[in-house]
Amino acid sequence: MKFFKYFAFCFIVMSCKSGDNKQVVPPSLELINSAVDNHSLQPFYEINYRPNIQLIFNSKLNRDFVPKNIILADSQTSDIISVDVEYAQNDSAVILKPKTPLKSLSKYTVEIYKELKSQNGSFLSKDERVTFITAMDSTDKFVKISDEQLLDLVQKQTFKYFWDFGHPVSGLSRERNSSGETVTSGGSGFGVMAILVGIERKFISREEGLARIDKIVDFLKDKTQKYHGAFPHWLNGSTGATIAFSQKDNGADLVETSYLLQGLLTARQYFSNNTPKELELKSKINTIWNNVEWSWFRKNNEKTLYWHWSPNFNWDMNMPISGYNEALITYILAASSPTFAIPKEVYENGWAKNGAIKNGNTYFGVKLPVGFAYGGPLFFAHYSFLGLDPNGLQDSYANYLEQNIAHSKINFLYCKNNSKRHNGYSENCWGLTASDEYNGYSAHEPNNDNGTISPTAALSSLPFTPIESMQALRFFYFKLGDKLWKNYGFVDAFNLNRPWFADSFLAIDQGPEIIMIENYRSQMLWKLFMSCPEVKNGLKQLEFSSPYL
Repeated sequence: MKFFKYFAFCFIVMSCKSGDNKQVVPPSLELINSAVDNHSLQPFYEINYRPNIQLIFNSKLNRDFVPKNIILADSQTSDIISVDVEYAQNDSAVILKPKTPLKSLSKYTVEIYKELKSQNGSFLSKDERVTFITAMDSTDKFVKISDEQLLDLVQKQTFKYFWDFGHPVSGLSRERNSSGETVTSGGSGFGVMAILVGIERKFISREEGLARIDKIVDFLKDKTQKYHGAFPHWLNGSTGATIAFSQKDNGADLVETSYLLQGLLTARQYFSNNTPKELELKSKINTIWNNVEWSWFRKNNEKTLYWHWSPNFNWDMNMPISGYNEALITYILAASSPTFAIPKEVYENGWAKNGAIKNGNTYFGVKLPVGFAYGGPLFFAHYSFLGLDPNGLQDSYANYLEQNIAHSKINFLYCKNNSKRHNGYSENCWGLTASDEYNGYSAHEPNNDNGTISPTAALSSLPFTPIESMQALRFFYFKLGDKLWKNYGFVDAFNLNRPWFADSFLAIDQGPEIIMIENYRSQMLWKLFMSCPEVKNGLKQLEFSSPYL
């Protein structure tokens, strides 16, 4: 027995000696799982204000290293949040719980530093980070009012963008709330239509509205730089000089011109009294209208219209205006011109691409007559139809009321379905269109969706999806109003994934809200624009059918 013990001792000693040169290195510490309030699938959204944050590692933690190396912080302010710490799973799991409630709809980050140490002496292989966003405060932010009162309020507040913030010299609409001297031709057309709504809703008097639009028209006629009668996209609100939209886009923009003329022709029809001032205004609008050389933009009589022309770069932009997008109104007005009209073949070949604009596919159970898959950004259903009434409007390719209803419903259903798991998307929070976003500007739509919702999308579709759009309006105002509702109405966009809220207002987004709400309520702008004799003639030339014809 003594011999056996001696042998065993010698074996152990010899074994140790033989391995003296090989140091056993424990495996590195790894974060293998994380969960917040039992949510294990990232991203972590709609987290309660006192969450349990569970971090699971592949090895037991050295508790002495936890307090300084696992930190909960407010992502916006970087403030450290005090937490209670519990251990589980034999110290391989740690549970953090904030000592005080977190803020609503805010992003928090758990920072886990690589100095975190296990009980066997290994360190975390790399810094780790777990982020989550707390739930929205679902209480109403404003006193309850009726739907009609809410529509009144939205129109009145948004109207201020065009009235209070109109350029002091020209009266034209600034491109955005931070653009200074830069005004926008198309957005000013929207602004003119918004002023007409302001008169009818008694936000201003008829005389005040007439004076402002007269100032705008005088500036456009006498001071603004034009190119074959067409206007640039951007111009200086004091001088009328062109401001380049891009390097080679420093001349005419025919689509923006059509938005401007849509507004001016609507104003011409509105001011129908036989008074000297109103008669003079109509005459000046006719001068602007008649001077636009629509047919010249065919570029050597091609069977299409071109979007741009530059005095320096000529046709280098080389962008034919073809459907289906926001530019239907351009072809309608070009066909309606009493002086420079285009023939039907230009519409058929240039816009309709001889039928290639047809879609006919079904998305979320809704058939889309024309256009891109899922319809594209929702402004396609708005800009051309601020004056152009889609009710009963039809050509050989589509019934345009059906088109706009389908497009709006597909956009709604896409957001409701929320296959990309964006934070907040629902039947109440929807609407993808071109707008600002957290890192710039983009044309948001189902095939270009990063979680950015633009209030103008759902609100401007009110004539097409009244139930769904009113749901969104109530949600934006009552539930998110503390974030979205400002001096000029709703801010341009928001993204609850981050969360991020714009502080910007854009003419081309604020305008359609006022106008389409009014078309939903009274069809006022539709009736005015469609009463233009030239527009009726143009629609007939293109073989459209409409109750106005």
